[in-house]
Amino acid sequence: MIKSFEEIKSRLKDRTEKRKVAVACAQDEHTIEAVMDAYTNQILIPVLLGEREKIIKLLQGLNKSAEGMEIMDIGDPAECAQKAAELVNSGMVQGIMKGKIKTGAMMKVLLSKESNLRLGKPMSLLAFMEVPTYHKIFAITDVGLNTYPDLDQKRAILENAVDTFRRLGIDCPKVAVMAAVEHVNQKMQETVEADMLKQMNRNGELPHCIVEGPISYDLAVSEEAARIKDYDSPVAGDADIMLVPDIVAGNLLAKSLLYSGNARTAGIIVGAKAPIVITSRSATADDKYMSLALAALIGK
Repeated sequence: MIKSFEEIKSRLKDRTEKRKVAVACAQDEHTIEAVMDAYTNQILIPVLLGEREKIIKLLQGLNKSAEGMEIMDIGDPAECAQKAAELVNSGMVQGIMKGKIKTGAMMKVLLSKESNLRLGKPMSLLAFMEVPTYHKIFAITDVGLNTYPDLDQKRAILENAVDTFRRLGIDCPKVAVMAAVEHVNQKMQETVEADMLKQMNRNGELPHCIVEGPISYDLAVSEEAARIKDYDSPVAGDADIMLVPDIVAGNLLAKSLLYSGNARTAGIIVGAKAPIVITSRSATADDKYMSLALAALIGK
């Protein structure tokens, strides 16, 4: 169990070998601020790709020296993304972060055959959440990459999340396959598929985790709600991963917790050769910092 993002920071500081992260189009104020904070706190080593003069000017604005920083002067955003992929494939970096480049443009490059980052299955976006009313860090997936996943895609998304949690030291994460209700309703396809994923887990097709579903949000986070509803499951009130039925549900849940629930968040794309940090344009430097920290922790 990881109780807070601060625990993640502590783990990284204890590492003797620091991970390198390529920052594509690093000439972005919030991105540079997060990257330099992570570098100063010995979380990771950045490789900055983008317009050198603008990057140096931003560093100076933060009273940071460019001396000793690895900066690759690349003007074209697509070339920045391609170079980041090349650095991953060569083993020079263990993660990628999006700077001042549109998400669609960056992912078009990184998802291409030429980037050679894919592992033969869908990538997915994990939103890690630290919520004051919950006892540990949990993740919602997929919140921004796969729009309306079918059963096979949901299985891949689930496997990506489980693999990520295992890299964080959680050997058997508890997965809640989310729905509006906690019973199978043939008119609600998400409940049918939730039950199918649960049966795959019981049959050994989805190992190294405990899958429960369909399960509603209150049952996933509250032991008291499970007691009142007489819902018996090891996942109830203790979910590590919430697998949502579609991008709408995931986006609404994550942003509701962030803007109305005083949550902190960190988002990474998993299922590729290296974790990819793609945060919202409205994300704070803290959100970007914690996303970087997670990428550094799980990067191979």
